[in-house]
Amino acid sequence: MPYATAKDGTRLHYFTYGNGPDVVLIHGWPLSHAMWEYQVQALVDAGNRVTAYCRRGFGHSDQPWEGYDYDTMSDDLAAVMEAAELRDVALVGFSMGGGEVARYMSRHEGRNVRAAALISAVPPFMMKTDDNPEGVDPQIFEDIKQGLRDDRPGFLTGFNQDFFGQGTDAGGVSEALLNEAVRVAMQASPKATLDCVDAFGKTDFRGDMAHFKVPTLIIHGTGDKTVPFEASAKRAAEMIEGAELKTYDGAPHALTMTHKDQFNSDLIAFLRS
Repeated sequence: MPYATAKDGTRLHYFTYGNGPDVVLIHGWPLSHAMWEYQVQALVDAGNRVTAYCRRGFGHSDQPWEGYDYDTMSDDLAAVMEAAELRDVALVGFSMGGGEVARYMSRHEGRNVRAAALISAVPPFMMKTDDNPEGVDPQIFEDIKQGLRDDRPGFLTGFNQDFFGQGTDAGGVSEALLNEAVRVAMQASPKATLDCVDAFGKTDFRGDMAHFKVPTLIIHGTGDKTVPFEASAKRAAEMIEGAELKTYDGAPHALTMTHKDQFNSDLIAFLRS
């Protein structure tokens, strides 16, 4: 298995398949690059070279005690791009992974990036504050962390109900896929799983948004209860000049799985354009 090495020595597992324009897939919390199973073949078959990696602390990457902040994690993305010799890249970030995209565009000045896609993504700012009244109550993030401390597999099993939109008209996946999502999440370091709640919940990306100088696609479900549309994609589209916004009516957070055919088609069309 190939690994990139971060500045602090953390090994970051990645894979690369296919030939053609480079696409980097950045996974969401609390999963790993395994979440992209339903995208990789479609993207490769459409003529792309696809790279996906496990964030530090997750999947097959090393599990250091520190480094779960977006400055460090955007530097990790840069390390993966360098190790895999990626140039002229389209960055695709799901949920928490949208934060790496945003911070990379500012901290690394969008180096070697030709396009960006924010999918059910957390930017520009998740947490409710006096100057961000549409955000999520900070107590929600504290409750998530307490649930993880009390019973991590139990919490994740319940969390996935909204994540996948179980019981909704536009969402829902098989029991087997729900179980697999918990298994993948349990591969992660408990410390990483906790620290990343603060990272995705409390990091303010509003200053990063002006650094998107490339074609940008934003896709979000209007039924997303994990990262509410009004506090995220709607505002991101307003802040990124020329961004293309696609909304999936009623779709839950994990639309890469619940709406995989529609999503793959929209992403491939964007990459070709």
